[in-house]
Amino acid sequence: MIKALLSATALLSIIPTCQLSAQDYRAQALRILRTVPLIDGHNDIPGAIRDRGGLDSVDLAVSQPKLMTDIARLRSGRVGGQFWAAYVPVTTMDSGPHPAVYALEQIDLIRRLCAKDSRSMVMAYTAADLQRNFTAGKVSCLIGIEGGHAIENSLGALRMFYDLGTRYITLTHWRSLDWAVASTDTAHRGLSDFGKHVVLEMNRLGMLVDLSHVNDQTMSDALHTSRAPVIFSHSSARALTNHARDVPDSILKLVAVNRGVVMVNFNPGFVSEAVRVYGDSVTARLDALRAAGVDSATRADSLKAWNARAPHATLQQVADHIEHIRQVAGVDCVGLGSDFDGIDEVPVGLEDVSKFPDLIAELLRRGWSELDVKKVAGLNTLRVLRAAERIAVQMRRTQR
Repeated sequence: MIKALLSATALLSIIPTCQLSAQDYRAQALRILRTVPLIDGHNDIPGAIRDRGGLDSVDLAVSQPKLMTDIARLRSGRVGGQFWAAYVPVTTMDSGPHPAVYALEQIDLIRRLCAKDSRSMVMAYTAADLQRNFTAGKVSCLIGIEGGHAIENSLGALRMFYDLGTRYITLTHWRSLDWAVASTDTAHRGLSDFGKHVVLEMNRLGMLVDLSHVNDQTMSDALHTSRAPVIFSHSSARALTNHARDVPDSILKLVAVNRGVVMVNFNPGFVSEAVRVYGDSVTARLDALRAAGVDSATRADSLKAWNARAPHATLQQVADHIEHIRQVAGVDCVGLGSDFDGIDEVPVGLEDVSKFPDLIAELLRRGWSELDVKKVAGLNTLRVLRAAERIAVQMRRTQR
């Protein structure tokens, strides 16, 4: 009898993991996410809340069906740390409130949002805070400013944003600055001398340099300037989807040297080449109809018919981007940066923040080890945070 049991055990041990069910992989993912904080690099709920009238108009403690984020779904998604984006519209560079004022208002909103749901969320400023909050069963709230125009060319403003809790700044958004070039710009320049000073001051403070939204030359300049690991808070792999917002292999190789992390974006146009090409075709079609003098109602009908044939991105394609970055930069250089509530469409299978375990399960189904999926989920980001903190201490000692 004992011999028969041993034989059965041996047989089970050699059954390929691909024979596990989807439920088994998800159960395994959930178990893993009880041991390591899943950290998402970019969620735009602060901007969505502002657009809906402010914090008094949105209560994340109750279901938010028109949004992608609420407390219950954060819990279901096993989110342990969330970088909330303090997005600063580029229009503030020309009109409206000063970019710095807008950023301050969004930082205030994030801090009040976190305090409002203090039973579930708590602010985090260090890797140790994040780990401690995870152990206590709470979601860590971290602040990332989206758009370097928020500092208004002032290193003093940069330092004060750090003191208010900002732990990364995306150097540009969709518009270039005097000192950094956006991905939408055809200019071949990158960081100016002042831009390099910004990067080094961020290093000295312990603030992460975020290279999502910048052009290739700015990526390269920042990677060669920074003394600490950088991040791409919400970008994917350009080899799979030829979008300027994604990261080319040449830069991924530099990220490997820098020991930074590329946090894969879920935006369908950055994840699926078919979706990207379709989006370009829609723009071209609308331009052609306008040029032909077609009225707006007819254009809308034409677009509706066109949309009926639209392709859709999938969870599996997001996993493809994760695997590609692992292949080029290494498993230590890839993470998650959903862009939830900042995107109008989502991949099939990744509809909201509750779906993160399904993505982890897909990696397990593909044969990833538990250690490697832990790195993607959060360990890589924790490592980068710790490295930035350590290098900041070293720089402050030597620059007195």
